[in-house]
Amino acid sequence: MEKRVSAEHGIICRLPNEHFGYFGWPSIARMDDGTLVVASSGLRSEHIDPWGKTVINVSRDDGKTWSWPRIINDLPIDDRDGGIISLGGKKLLVSWFTSDTREYTNEHYQKRFKVEDWKDTLAFWTDELVDKWLGSWIILSDNGGDTWGNPIKVPVTTPHGPILLANGDLLYFGKEFTTPRAIGRIAAARSTDGGQTWKIEGFVPMYEGTIPDNYHEPHVVELPSGKLVGMIRVERFDPEDKENGFINFSMFQTESTDGGKTWTQMKPTGVYGSPPHLIRHSSGVLVCVYARRMPAFGQKVLLSKDEGETWEDWIIRDDAPNWDLGYPASVELSDGSILTAYYQAAAEGEKASLMWSRWQMPSL
Repeated sequence: MEKRVSAEHGIICRLPNEHFGYFGWPSIARMDDGTLVVASSGLRSEHIDPWGKTVINVSRDDGKTWSWPRIINDLPIDDRDGGIISLGGKKLLVSWFTSDTREYTNEHYQKRFKVEDWKDTLAFWTDELVDKWLGSWIILSDNGGDTWGNPIKVPVTTPHGPILLANGDLLYFGKEFTTPRAIGRIAAARSTDGGQTWKIEGFVPMYEGTIPDNYHEPHVVELPSGKLVGMIRVERFDPEDKENGFINFSMFQTESTDGGKTWTQMKPTGVYGSPPHLIRHSSGVLVCVYARRMPAFGQKVLLSKDEGETWEDWIIRDDAPNWDLGYPASVELSDGSILTAYYQAAAEGEKASLMWSRWQMPSL
């Protein structure tokens, strides 16, 4: 019998009748004054298209009500994912990566996406334009998201972006993305100047028999001791399986005790689902939310009371109508409850919406 947390659910943003009403891959931050900010790739037509924009939705009442989406970034090519963290006070950092949608115009993707609709937009995309903007990026705000600085290119990418360490440095645990189209290993990059410059500190050793293409979308949490616990999305692609392709969709775990310079060889958790987002609850419990993309579709959480040595698997919700969902991310509210933001369709046939679940930490 699977365990289920006590949760209530709600909507952050749902535009079911809008052509550009698709939202995906969100993250959530809680500012010092309690304001919640969700960043995502929104105002899209579908899961893959050339029109993604980085948008934010804001709540000032612990997630009960939310603002309309506001565009904070729209580069000339597709902007995907939306990481966000609070840097203290009114300072925020938002991350995302860009995609060359031209790669999805082949016959295989024409069966899944409305490729014909992209033609007029992609006609203006030159190699020079794409190479200029292809990569992983961050922007910074010092006034609660009212205004933002210029995009800063960073050497790694992951959906939920970097974390703020106890010493004030930023650690970005992501997939190497140092030059256009050069996407490689899982690495830890550090910034000591608030995100202006970045340096790769170290790489995670791969599991035996795997290659860099098996690893994506990691996240990390810092423990009071300074130890880092990371989780990584792992998948194996079988080119002979044209229908399913991905025969594994799981998470592997790794740790570092020297600030990200060296990492233990990643080990499988044996849990189906991905990608991860980690926080440490005020009780000391580690919280790793993730998505399940096979029936029953939904959002789940791994909980650990021994700093990641062992994990218990719990259900947050399992009522989504299809596989296009997930990328949950969490913050702890002032009363100790947890608010998790994610995307999924609110009803069969609808475009994906942004949603929340507020849940209580169970007894472990």
